[in-house]
Amino acid sequence: MIEAIKTQNKFFVSIIVPVYNEEKAIGRVIDDINREIRKGDYLYEIIVVDDASSDRSAEIAKERKVRVIQRRINGGSGASRKTGIKNAAGEIIVMLDGDGSYDASSIPKMLSYFPEYDQVNGARISEEGTFKILRFSAKWLIRKLACYLTGTKIPDLNTGLKSFKRDIMKKYLWMIPDGFSCVTSMTLAFLTNGHSVKYIPTKYFKRIGKSKFHPIKDTLSYLQTIIRMITFFSPLKIFLPVSLFLFFAGIFIFLFSYFFTPKVMDISTIILLVSSFQILAIGTLAELIVKTRNRQ
Repeated sequence: MIEAIKTQNKFFVSIIVPVYNEEKAIGRVIDDINREIRKGDYLYEIIVVDDASSDRSAEIAKERKVRVIQRRINGGSGASRKTGIKNAAGEIIVMLDGDGSYDASSIPKMLSYFPEYDQVNGARISEEGTFKILRFSAKWLIRKLACYLTGTKIPDLNTGLKSFKRDIMKKYLWMIPDGFSCVTSMTLAFLTNGHSVKYIPTKYFKRIGKSKFHPIKDTLSYLQTIIRMITFFSPLKIFLPVSLFLFFAGIFIFLFSYFFTPKVMDISTIILLVSSFQILAIGTLAELIVKTRNRQ
């Protein structure tokens, strides 16, 4: 493996391109990366991780003389990214999709923010994917939820154009899922653990070839990822609102019963109030466990 080195205050960079049946785009993507990163005079490697493609994606990448890692079993976008990270030599890692949708000219600007920041993301200024209305609506709602739960403004939660410090990301690889929600998890892992994250605006193009995005399945996966990550790192932000909702619902039902049906004891009031205190207790205990773990 190439040793990570730094020269003239510039880091050795590993650029990871996950690929699954992208023979129409991968050649152009590699050419664009080479052209743009050379402008910054960085020492770098390009790693194409082929996720068991059935087309010529791997062969085309090899023709470009880049490093190609071929997975024998298709594991998903996240699995390919994790494979690339584990095999990367660079101190700084850049990731972008192999479908031609991301602007490689943003890479030098992203790298200019290191080592000041721990992660720099390309925030897309337009939506060019399939199912535009559904994508925009779902992403907006999920992004707003993530902003609330992390207490941070997030212009683009699930961008596939990312750069970060390799050693920090390696600590969180065990919790990164294999599917499309992997990039969301990578952002949240940094935000919820106090690492500095920056966003820069970047162009977004219509992908080359057929989209692999599943609107319902992948949208639900994004939502589950946010809740799981926040619960793991800051559980009270999930448990406290639920507890308060049940508490005030119980009080409302109690007052309604007291004034309008005073002779009827509504058992739902007791259930809601007891559930509220139980959920708060669980959330508080989980928060203490997280704080204790982080001190170790």
